[in-house]
Amino acid sequence: MTIIVGYVPKPQGRSAVDTAVQLAKDTGDTLFVVNAGVGEAVDDPLVASPQHLQELRDHLGTTGVPHEVHQFLRGNDPVEEILALEETLPDVRVIVIGTPRRSRVGKLFLGSIAQSIISQATAPVLCVKAPRK
Repeated sequence: MTIIVGYVPKPQGRSAVDTAVQLAKDTGDTLFVVNAGVGEAVDDPLVASPQHLQELRDHLGTTGVPHEVHQFLRGNDPVEEILALEETLPDVRVIVIGTPRRSRVGKLFLGSIAQSIISQATAPVLCVKAPRK
């Protein structure tokens, strides 16, 4: 089976990857890690730089978990890319996404990307908090 991981170059992205690695170790699943953005804009905080992607690949290489890392910059937002992957990949066990820690008021509102994935995905979605500072 497959675990899809939505990766962003932020603490919540690393938390999502680390949680998915542990799940994959427990289940024997393959990770499909995806970073997506609407374009190649360097200032887009969701788009991982080549250095971030290499660090991610290096980290995953040490885990012993089968994995693939892909970056999609095709003009689609991350929600569209993750949901399209869910449709095309066989046997998706879970989609893992990271969410930032929020204030009490901020907890009332989940990020639009996370909320869209949760409401539209057919596979279970696991939201992982960023680590405490």
